[in-house]
Amino acid sequence: MDERAIGAEPQAGAETIRRIAENLGLVVHAPDETLRLVVLCVAAEGHLIIEDFPGVGKTMLAKALARSVDCSFSRIQFTPDLLPSDVTGVNVFNQKTNEFEFRPGPVFANFLLVDEINRASPKTQAALLECMQENQVTVDGVSYELAPPFMVLATQNPIEYEGTYPLPEAQLDRFTLRVDIGYPPLADEARMLTEQTSDPPLDSLTPVATAQSVRELIAEAAEIFVEESVNRYVVALLGQTRTDARLYLGASPRSGIALLRVAKARALAEGREFVSPDDVKACAGPVLSHRLILAPEARAEGLAGAELVREALERTPVPV
Repeated sequence: MDERAIGAEPQAGAETIRRIAENLGLVVHAPDETLRLVVLCVAAEGHLIIEDFPGVGKTMLAKALARSVDCSFSRIQFTPDLLPSDVTGVNVFNQKTNEFEFRPGPVFANFLLVDEINRASPKTQAALLECMQENQVTVDGVSYELAPPFMVLATQNPIEYEGTYPLPEAQLDRFTLRVDIGYPPLADEARMLTEQTSDPPLDSLTPVATAQSVRELIAEAAEIFVEESVNRYVVALLGQTRTDARLYLGASPRSGIALLRVAKARALAEGREFVSPDDVKACAGPVLSHRLILAPEARAEGLAGAELVREALERTPVPV
């Protein structure tokens, strides 16, 4: 194969990531790296949880991503009375044909926004597990495939725990990344007030990518080369979290797979054909911190998962 053709793929993928991230920036006033992480999650074929205070633009970010890519989009507002069938769909008896017909639920979309995911019961939350892991839905013993790309974007507030059901570790582990938006700088917030009260930018946002280009982006990211020493570096990093006495539960093998996929997407965004240790370092916090279960003593000291990930990175020898 021509060397120029080999180098063309990362450049095409980097351009797709850049366009989508810039499009998100037209609507959401968040750090550039946060917006790029959201797009890297798409390229890694992962799922995203957005955790932040009310009113900072969590739902807006999810909607902007769906509008930036010409794909189908559904939104579910999770509430305590929501049933699993409200998510996946249900079989309904058709009196004309005298047969049951499957009516797909909102999960049958390319981008699924789950607002306030921790407000629904664990049984309803579990309705997403098969969708997120297997890209399919099983209803009454029959499985239905979900069209790629498929991505769950869930939001939750780090406060207002009354009447909520914390996500179980098994479900948290299926979210590839967790990001927060934070409050915008004063100048950006003042500009946002003007935009949202006159001509909201989300209303005029146009797609900059198609479902096909996203599928190609996912395929390109998967082809990024990973040297064996980088694989061992990821495994050593996971091992550091498992031996930390301040952690009740360290990072799982699934989290290592997720970390490497996001690192591949970051290398693609940088226009490289290989993953470097810096890619792993840059992605480790958002990928691993929400999966770590802190011991009671660590929580009492006010420690957070992100802080322990940083310490684990410092203790893990970097391959050269």
